[in-house]
Amino acid sequence: MTDKNSPKKQGKSGDAREERLKAALKANMARRKAQAKARAASEDNASKDEG
Repeated sequence: MTDKNSPKKQGKSGDAREERLKAALKANMARRKAQAKARAASEDNASKDEG
């Protein structure tokens, strides 16, 4: 009964999960950075066209 309430130990699967999460976070941050860069470039082009 007490085993169900105890925190789970991280073994190989825990390390693999952490590596997957790191890779997903890195990809997500790169994608967001690219989106922000594209958004800034489009705003810059729009301001040049106006005036």
